[in-house]
Amino acid sequence: MNKVVARFSDGRLVKGSTSDFVPAKEFFHIAPADAAKGTKPTLVHVKDLKAIFFVKDFEGRPDYTPKNEFEGDRAPQGRKIKVVFADGEVIVGTTQGYQPGRAGFFMVPADQADNNIERCYVVAAATTEVTLL
Repeated sequence: MNKVVARFSDGRLVKGSTSDFVPAKEFFHIAPADAAKGTKPTLVHVKDLKAIFFVKDFEGRPDYTPKNEFEGDRAPQGRKIKVVFADGEVIVGTTQGYQPGRAGFFMVPADQADNNIERCYVVAAATTEVTLL
């Protein structure tokens, strides 16, 4: 099971766990973290999402302001990329699978100090700009 935060294009979000997210599929299921035991998982259509964030925990660090820059001399794995979402949010990171025309791609945020987000799957339709740096 992967801990995830699904952020929808309309601003909603669902925190929970998934075991069936596959980028090539049109939908997957999330068992919401706050649901009562025995509750059926929620069906999520990828086309409705902005991104799905794979996280270490659901608490995060509310006192931390994420940075969109690479720190130190450590060479990042993959290509550097900047993503601008339709809602104005910007994420800088690295990717090994971005190709224009695909429905989406995985990326790892540059800010490793914000250790809650391990990686995310960006839904291309929710972006206004994707730039390889």
